[in-house]
Amino acid sequence: MPKVKGIGNMREDIASLRNEYTREKLDESSIDINPFNQFDKWFTEAVASEILEPNAMIVSTVSKDGMPSQRTVLLKDANKEGYTFYTNYDSRKGRELADNPNISMLFPWYELERQVIITGQAQKVSREISAKYFHSRPRESQLGAWASQQSNEITDRSVLEEKLKMLEERFLNKEVPLPENWGGYLVIPKTFEFWQGRSSRLHDRIFYQDEMEGTWKISRLSP
Repeated sequence: MPKVKGIGNMREDIASLRNEYTREKLDESSIDINPFNQFDKWFTEAVASEILEPNAMIVSTVSKDGMPSQRTVLLKDANKEGYTFYTNYDSRKGRELADNPNISMLFPWYELERQVIITGQAQKVSREISAKYFHSRPRESQLGAWASQQSNEITDRSVLEEKLKMLEERFLNKEVPLPENWGGYLVIPKTFEFWQGRSSRLHDRIFYQDEMEGTWKISRLSP
């Protein structure tokens, strides 16, 4: 039988994990003065590099009692207003955003030795925008949005499978309507941080702060 490592060995393994970052650099002379344009550039490069799910981002929200929570969601639209993702409004993140619209989004592009952190405020998009995106999704995903009471406790997976089967029968040969509790959030950025891994752990961090509409203060942060 294979030997199972104890917690002590695991801690030694964790402590010894180390990589040197040498792919790229990031400095004030090479960045765009507009963070939206800089994000577009990096996102395009992430897509071109064919990394897994370049639009995956870690979204952080905060509960009424100040407890943070995180989860991975997919970016589904980007424009000069902000960045949009879709979810169940009754989920934990939806409930927390109803109380506190402040939000953080982290894009972890490890293969490129990069990450981007965007903070701002989230607001619901119109029902028309949500419906347009909802009906562009595969039918199975549309039914899944109906079947899952996201973040609620269930006894086992059979609950979901039985509900999905019932919904397949209910909407047989019919368009699946947009659920009342499902839709998009537009995140309007207040800050951007672009992080590029560098050697000796002296990483590049370029920070954009929204000072007024259309004007961004750019600064370098110590790693």
